[in-house]
Amino acid sequence: MNKIVFLLAIVITFSCKDKVEQKLSVQEIVDKSIEVSGGVALYEKSTITFNFRDRKYISEMKGKRKTLKRILKNDTINFLDVLSPDGFERFDNDSLVSLHDSLATKYGNSVNSVHYFSKLPYGLNDPAVQKELLGETEVKGKQYYKVKVTFNQAGGGDDFDDTYVYFFNKSTFKPDYLAYDFHVNGGGMRFREAYNERYVNGIRFVDYNNMKPIDEGVSVLQVDSLFNNDGLKLLSKIELKDVTVSQDSYN
Repeated sequence: MNKIVFLLAIVITFSCKDKVEQKLSVQEIVDKSIEVSGGVALYEKSTITFNFRDRKYISEMKGKRKTLKRILKNDTINFLDVLSPDGFERFDNDSLVSLHDSLATKYGNSVNSVHYFSKLPYGLNDPAVQKELLGETEVKGKQYYKVKVTFNQAGGGDDFDDTYVYFFNKSTFKPDYLAYDFHVNGGGMRFREAYNERYVNGIRFVDYNNMKPIDEGVSVLQVDSLFNNDGLKLLSKIELKDVTVSQDSYN
């Protein structure tokens, strides 16, 4: 009898040890999420195009050089916006448009924001990103890792003081939900629920239900509780259309 008890104690001890060893760090969670969404190598050799709200977006990777583009074209305008390591430029047909620095920054941030959200979770390992595992939470009956993301002022852009919260599914490691607060234009908070998941040439894309709190004054860190208790309302749909992905041989 004592031998059986002893063996059970050993099994329980090693079982508990395995659970401790299997606890993932925030970096491991993000790395796994990027991998199941396409993987760094694939993101960094792909040219991605899509349409969003009557504009065409193009993301080009040439080696480690990233160039983000936006094309605005209708009966009255024909602009090409280009954001690269050299800065932001706007072209009217082939002519460079002279812009005030504040306007160039505004347009550049707008281009970067759309491309950033389109390729999540890629980008969460950028040098300016600071990640913190807040713990685990349940959202609509499923278990999630809850990760807080902030940005260093150096390299974090004009919105470096915004706070993001990502919810990584514990089974799939995919970011099914995200939330963020912002401080421009009076400030506020948004919560995005991913849907319409599809893989295009190996890279994951989703659309979002874009929501806001019914009652203001709630911390972005509590947004999962609001969502679980119907405390959010739908503002808009974030839909990427006509997505294409091509891999270039020179990368």
